[in-house]
Amino acid sequence: MAKQKKIQKRDIRNIGIIAHIDAGKTTLTERILYYTGKSYRIGEVDEGTAEMDWMAQEKERGITITSAATTFSWKKHRVNLIDTPGHVDFTVEVERSLRVLDGAVAVFCGVGGVEPQTETVWRQADSYNIPRIAFVNKMDRIGADYDNVIKQMREMLGANAVAVCIPYGVEEHFRGVIDVINMQVLIYAVDVEGAKYEALEVPTYYDEQVLQRRREIFEKVAEVDEEAMELYLNGQEPTTEQLIAALHRATIKAKLVPVICGSALRNISIHPLLDAIVYYLPSPLDVPPIEGEEPRSGEMIKRYPDNDEPLSALAFKIALDPFVGKLVYVRVYSGVLSGGSLVYNSTKKSKERIGRLLEMHANDRKEVPSIKAGNIGAVLGLKQTTTGDTLCDEKEHILLESIVFPEPVISVAIEPKSQADEVKLNQALSQLAEEDPTFLVKVDESTGQTIISGMGELHLEILVDRMFREFKVQADVSNPMVAYKETVSAVGVGEGKFIRQSGGRGQYGHVEIELSPLSRGLGFEFENKASAEQIRREFIPAVRQGLIDATGAGILASYPVVDVKATCVSGSYHQVDSSDIAFKIAASMAFRDAMEKARPILLEPVMKVVVITPEDFVGDVMGDFGSRRADIRGMKRRTDAQTITAIVPLAETFGYATSLRSRTQGRAIFTMEFFTYDEVPKQIVSKIISRSTGRVISIKGMPTG
Repeated sequence: MAKQKKIQKRDIRNIGIIAHIDAGKTTLTERILYYTGKSYRIGEVDEGTAEMDWMAQEKERGITITSAATTFSWKKHRVNLIDTPGHVDFTVEVERSLRVLDGAVAVFCGVGGVEPQTETVWRQADSYNIPRIAFVNKMDRIGADYDNVIKQMREMLGANAVAVCIPYGVEEHFRGVIDVINMQVLIYAVDVEGAKYEALEVPTYYDEQVLQRRREIFEKVAEVDEEAMELYLNGQEPTTEQLIAALHRATIKAKLVPVICGSALRNISIHPLLDAIVYYLPSPLDVPPIEGEEPRSGEMIKRYPDNDEPLSALAFKIALDPFVGKLVYVRVYSGVLSGGSLVYNSTKKSKERIGRLLEMHANDRKEVPSIKAGNIGAVLGLKQTTTGDTLCDEKEHILLESIVFPEPVISVAIEPKSQADEVKLNQALSQLAEEDPTFLVKVDESTGQTIISGMGELHLEILVDRMFREFKVQADVSNPMVAYKETVSAVGVGEGKFIRQSGGRGQYGHVEIELSPLSRGLGFEFENKASAEQIRREFIPAVRQGLIDATGAGILASYPVVDVKATCVSGSYHQVDSSDIAFKIAASMAFRDAMEKARPILLEPVMKVVVITPEDFVGDVMGDFGSRRADIRGMKRRTDAQTITAIVPLAETFGYATSLRSRTQGRAIFTMEFFTYDEVPKQIVSKIISRSTGRVISIKGMPTG
């Protein structure tokens, strides 16, 4: 078992790497690991040798699919780092990582700037108020424009971005960076693995530009930091130490974003970025204490990042390792998680025995005796703990806010080829669903088919591939299917009576409900207005449950019913024959009756599609959108291209990647993410219902891009 070095809380950094797909996150992470001594060679994404992309599917496709955690040291600081995916189908990995991180490095392409998925991950970081620094990558590429990227950050993301370094040379002549804070230029040796660079005085012809940049930094910091403002008003120039301290304070309050530039592929400017991580991003002591609910009293309580505080930890990721079994990744907010100890799972209301504790490096592990407050690690031996659960002290209970995940929007049916495969399939589905909260499994009652649902075509494609490879399942998979839903567009009143007489005690339940529409995304609400004389209070929970059960299948095509409010307005009961089951059945009957009168409508998932295309192909792209029921929401001119944003029904997006490639000679790119559920046009509803075979509709032509 490894001996742990004593690290002060102020010297810990819990950070994530976030960006648009192909901005260079993993390439950057590989350089960080090499220069901090964590790895002995530089892994390359294109060659399939990146240590953080350890899954076979990641190596083959050259993309990050699952977030990978590692720990390294830099200038006596301990940095826990999570490399997150950029593809929107794996947004769950970004969401659960940001939930437990204190800071982030946002990576931007020096040519592409703020790209569609950049905005998505930036909004996710905003929602958790995560302090960020930015790394503008690929500054050696033709068309790279550092100042334009910073301008886009300010205009498109609302970021108070400030450059703490500037490029030395441009495009193919990019050789290093000028450190504006320390007033020096770092020149990197060409074709050497980045370990060799010279720190020189700033050339005289750069003097005025560097001094101007330094003044801009001071002015921006003074606007958001009182100590810097005092220096500014007194006409004092800050020392390097004062400027770094002020930038740190402004960054951890999320009032400012320091920006560094470089080229990860050419190993330029990794060292200044590492310095920026430890200088500007917060330690566990710099962020507010974690808040949670005392489960028994409901009172809100705080836990501070101190080893002497009662234990509080959040399980944020489950991984099933073929060699060691179930790994639970945890962030310890307070106290110490020790191997072999007994803890309380306040989410599941059960006790758990901690097995071994691990420090992770992608899929490699090192055993440690404990995980202390402010750190991230993995636990073996937990039986009941799942993503979002709180682990706490046996006597000092606390329930932390869980993680909310989006609902899946696309499905396929999967059937085992043999009885032996059925056992393997069930095991695979169970384990994959435990790992991934956005992967749902259900059995269609009308057809008996097993339906798996996910966030997008690539998401399901990867999961099915893992079933075949890791679990050796032989199965048939259907074409993708849209996850339609039903709701109501008006108010309807319905009545349900369930009466059975059979010699002895009978069954009697009578319910009258009012069904009304809710705003999109509100799900289901229940209210009881029936008096105790009409329905005894003991039967109201059964009425509610009966209504919830009824939302599982609507009256149009048996899709789930969402965004409705059911109000129990009246009813009656029998002193002897009434029972919970009778009222559940009566409520379900009343629900269907009310829904028929409340003008039911079909809802479909619609996607936000952002296309970046050369000017020559704008007409072709717009014409294709016109054939897909798209609602064009905006067009923005970029340096050499147009960005088109459209809202498109998911059912119309299948085959889009191939279509876009053919129409633009492969020169356009696009991103697609779930936007909302919207009403299906009336002329299309009848077609969907007529070809419906259950709760999902099969749509041929799964996109491959």
